[in-house]
Amino acid sequence: MAAAVLVRTLVFLVILSVLSVLSHVYLYRRIFRDTSGHPGWRKAGVIAMAALCLLMLGSRGLAFVLPEDLVFALATVGWTWMSVAIYLLLALFVLGGARSLAGLVRQRRAQASAPADSAPASAPAPAPAPVSEERRQFLARATAGGALLVTGGMVGYGTWRAFHPPVINRISVRLPGLPKALDGVTLVQVSDIHVGPLIQRRFMDAMVAQCNALKPDLVCITGDLVDGSVEDLGHAVGALTNLRSRYGSYFVTGNHEYYSGDEEWTEALERMGIPVLRNRFLRIGEPNASFDLVGVDDWSAGRFGGGQGYDLKKAVAGRDPDRAAVLLAHQPANWKEAREAGMGLQLSGHTHGGQFFPFNLAVSAIWDYAAGHFEENGRHLYVSRGTGFWGPPVRIAAPPEIVQVTLLS
Repeated sequence: MAAAVLVRTLVFLVILSVLSVLSHVYLYRRIFRDTSGHPGWRKAGVIAMAALCLLMLGSRGLAFVLPEDLVFALATVGWTWMSVAIYLLLALFVLGGARSLAGLVRQRRAQASAPADSAPASAPAPAPAPVSEERRQFLARATAGGALLVTGGMVGYGTWRAFHPPVINRISVRLPGLPKALDGVTLVQVSDIHVGPLIQRRFMDAMVAQCNALKPDLVCITGDLVDGSVEDLGHAVGALTNLRSRYGSYFVTGNHEYYSGDEEWTEALERMGIPVLRNRFLRIGEPNASFDLVGVDDWSAGRFGGGQGYDLKKAVAGRDPDRAAVLLAHQPANWKEAREAGMGLQLSGHTHGGQFFPFNLAVSAIWDYAAGHFEENGRHLYVSRGTGFWGPPVRIAAPPEIVQVTLLS
């Protein structure tokens, strides 16, 4: 099994590296080579594209040879360049395609307007007029300039949206078995915050203020809270101690917690007064009016070894199946199993809703439940687009969100 995972990882990395190199070669040709014949300009283009390609692919490896702060800074540049490169490629494809289409239309019109009897039938067709080098270069510069303008606008907006306060999405869910005394209880879900080099205490304080303004009865944090160690990020995550709700705040692990130290973060959050539900449940409410809050480790946690891993059967062991239940699970992949286990509502994240175009389309094609509210046979799933971001600090067509869920009996 481990060998198969290693082989798949290596194949993926090889394919990713080849595509990255080819993409940067294409960008060099369109932005540098085609726009000027000056040797210095072209040499600068080769150096810039090679450096950015290596930075995008190799920033993780730099962690072994460079100080951590410098690695974070370089990784940020690499991730940001990734989003810029993607939109440059899209813009160049679209504008280049428009140029080719316009040229084809002009050629067709010229052929259609030529008199049919203007030359003997045996005379050869006249050769097309050569395109001047000046015109070719002008069109290349116009295309490259237009692509840069479009890319700057898209990435600028996406960066603003990523750091701007998340939108508040409100839904109401009729939860099977919920006591009438708890009708109208509100849950607030935050997910995929990814506290790290870019998301720090200021972002967290603003998010906590947004959550508190909703006056929730319960706060649910559904994984991928951090990208780093307790030592580096403890202060920023400590903002969660200021969350205010009637029944408290609860957390379940996401896959990124295992990259960052799941045991260490579990202990740290418990010290902050935020219980971590690792394959267990507890009762929320009053003795005579309550529901079960169930939490599981991340769906993929078993890959990381250790004593913890996804185990819904263990989480619901000893639970009365007739009671109302809300499940916190980082990934939505287990929803069928959750429905069969009697979970009335599952809150998940992980997908980021694709985070930015065109990946939102790809995620929607890959995941059955990519983002939003789903219902089947009276059971509900909500998949959050996430409250922060990961990788490129960009959000386009998939804005970050805080979710307010009102439970109805």
